[in-house]
Amino acid sequence: MKIPALIKRNVALFSLSQSFTGAGMQFSYGFGPLMVVSLTDSPSLAGLSVGLVGVSRFLVAYPMGKITDAYGRKPGIYLGLSLALAGSLTLGLSMMQHSIAIFVAGLLMFGMGMNGAQQMRVAVTDMFPASMRAQALGYLALGSLLSLLLSPLMVKFADMLSTTTGIDPLGLPWFFLPVLIIGGMAIVNLVKPDPKTIGMNLGNYWPEIPKGVAVEKKAPAPFSARKLLADPSIRLAIISNCAATGNMSIVMVLTSLVLHEHGHSLIAIAISHTFHSAGMFAFTIPLGKLADRMGRSRIMFPGVFVSLIGAGLVAFTPTMITVTIGTFLVGLGWAAANVAATAFIADRVTTAERGRAIGVNDSFAGASTIFAAFVTGPLIGIAGLPATGVTAVLLAVLPFILRIVSGPMK
Repeated sequence: MKIPALIKRNVALFSLSQSFTGAGMQFSYGFGPLMVVSLTDSPSLAGLSVGLVGVSRFLVAYPMGKITDAYGRKPGIYLGLSLALAGSLTLGLSMMQHSIAIFVAGLLMFGMGMNGAQQMRVAVTDMFPASMRAQALGYLALGSLLSLLLSPLMVKFADMLSTTTGIDPLGLPWFFLPVLIIGGMAIVNLVKPDPKTIGMNLGNYWPEIPKGVAVEKKAPAPFSARKLLADPSIRLAIISNCAATGNMSIVMVLTSLVLHEHGHSLIAIAISHTFHSAGMFAFTIPLGKLADRMGRSRIMFPGVFVSLIGAGLVAFTPTMITVTIGTFLVGLGWAAANVAATAFIADRVTTAERGRAIGVNDSFAGASTIFAAFVTGPLIGIAGLPATGVTAVLLAVLPFILRIVSGPMK
């Protein structure tokens, strides 16, 4: 099917907004562990930053989905980006004040904001029929790929500026983000009509879809997370996404600490994380198309397996090249699992429920991140960096065990 011009325009706007706002999440994962170590002088607390991102995701995903199901996708996205803006300023201030308390408050705000803005994913799935839904997520991720060009440049500029201002180079990049976030909000404002309206009336926007089939009832049916989770296939999709997310959360902490331990600079660490982010976003369009053509599970499970291989490389190989390849593979595996799982869940619910359904998925993913952070710091302190790599690999094995027990997805 040919994508209508209005849908193309809206997706392009969302993708452009992502290109403005996406750099911040790279900072939180790439520099967050180093900021914690700098503020606490305790490597065993390095996983705190990833844990806070997980907590923020767990807290905000379902409530934000409820807001966007009730009021439309754009209000929820505005709210998320506003929180992210306040959080970015607070994170910069935490390094100036050398305060772990301010850091915790700032990262919780920033994480809730950026995870709330992930309702862009719901918005994009609203605007496409099921046969094109996974690749639609890929189009959105293209904006995140463009943001990769900004991150190293911002770090380089902050590193140069810190020598003249005396401000910690880990704090300065956070003060640059509000300009980009405000730009992203202005771009979202251009999206019309609200994607939820499009999703409930797909036949009005896609001429090839029969209107009588593609118009949903305005009154939403009662939504129940328990009913959603009663479906074994949805549980398997959620657990696969959780495994890839938890694995990635551990590896993103490991990447920073391993490279730092071997004497690499902040710029080198940023470049390595850029490759990781490229794995997360550069191939989402072809992965989405494959998921649409071949089926969700045929992309989701290989994605989890690829993330398992990447985790092993990061944890058990010594050079920057192999660590960077490993973190790239973890990002690639996560992309396949996340796109396929999100599209699968979006297929199973109506537009009026989709924000909450994907919110349930994101809440569980947040919980897996919290678990990853909880075990990462103590394991580093007790058994060293490789032990956390073993945990990351074991997490990625869980979906395969569940699939054997429960059978294939239907």
